[in-house]
Amino acid sequence: MAAALSLACAHAIGQASPSSEQQRQAAITLQQQGDLDRAEAAWQAILKIHPADADACANLGVIASQQQHYPEAVRYYRKAAAIKPSMPGLRMNLGLALFKAGDMKDAAHVFVSLYHHAPPDTPDAQRLRLLIGMADYGAAQYAAAVPYLRDATARDPQNLPYRLVLAHACLWSKQYQCVLDVYHQILDLNAESAEADMLAGEAYDEMRDHEDAIQQFRNAVKSDPKVPGVHFGLGYLLWTQSQYEEAADQFRLEVENQPNDAESIAYWADSNVRLNRVDIARPLVERALKLNPHQELPWLDRGILNAQAGNNDDAFHDFQTAEKIAPSDVQVHWRLARLYQSQGKRAEAQAEFAKTKNLTQAADQSLREKLRARHSQETESDRQTSSATTPPSN
Repeated sequence: MAAALSLACAHAIGQASPSSEQQRQAAITLQQQGDLDRAEAAWQAILKIHPADADACANLGVIASQQQHYPEAVRYYRKAAAIKPSMPGLRMNLGLALFKAGDMKDAAHVFVSLYHHAPPDTPDAQRLRLLIGMADYGAAQYAAAVPYLRDATARDPQNLPYRLVLAHACLWSKQYQCVLDVYHQILDLNAESAEADMLAGEAYDEMRDHEDAIQQFRNAVKSDPKVPGVHFGLGYLLWTQSQYEEAADQFRLEVENQPNDAESIAYWADSNVRLNRVDIARPLVERALKLNPHQELPWLDRGILNAQAGNNDDAFHDFQTAEKIAPSDVQVHWRLARLYQSQGKRAEAQAEFAKTKNLTQAADQSLREKLRARHSQETESDRQTSSATTPPSN
């Protein structure tokens, strides 16, 4: 890009007035020296005099990218492209800025357009195929990403990160055999990849092969017990199979790794509720609700504990709160019906029992859905943290 812009600027210098030529040369020199603030000011001064100067816009885009102000870079690149669409390297830089700004859909569109004009089987074409795959993956277009990512792994068979991304794309596009094929390829590169074991476990769970799913997560725990989500994944698989004793241990271990993981605390509490360990369950339920009051499970469990203790008013409040969060959960209505029944409120109990008949018992979420939701929450949290700590663009 620097070479392309230098050529563009050299062409512009040949046609510029002496004073304009000096301004451009000064801006180029400052930029090459890494004095980005002064270079930006110099290009802005040129742009103020010549608002349709594509070279100034493009170089301001480069500076904004170097400062990691990617949305600002996109604006400058778009403006430069509107003025001078044939500028060498401009559309690639636009695509990369869009990618780094998180606008994966538009980035993929730019990369696809460039790919169609790239000579086949060249390094540039191969790079664009990888960028298209990564952009599609980032835009949650997982099925579209798979062939591009598969091509990238074929061209770079020793690249473990590419294979892990491909395995995730296969998993989230429900191509489970693809996940298992990539899993075995990953094992050839790293026989103790906890993340690969987890991906295989999620695929087996989707195929309703619970035994192999649990075994894969046991392998993952053995490979690296500190990987985020590894104990939660094993715990959740055990929980769905009513193996609450071991599930509780796994949720506890996840919380040791991540003390503020509200979901793991909630399932740890629920496992103890189901094991009738009230003294252990009660503080865990309260802790889960303090961290995240928008979870249904700890409200349901607190209602159960309050009902067992004879605190019926509190139990009603808890069950009704759980109902607001998950109105289609049969368990909530069944618990409310039982509570009404215990107080002799037959009409209210019958109304709640009737709701349970009209609702099909919801199947437990698959592990893939659970872990993907957790991944999305972590990604959003990271994005918000990054936004809060990134200085505002000029």
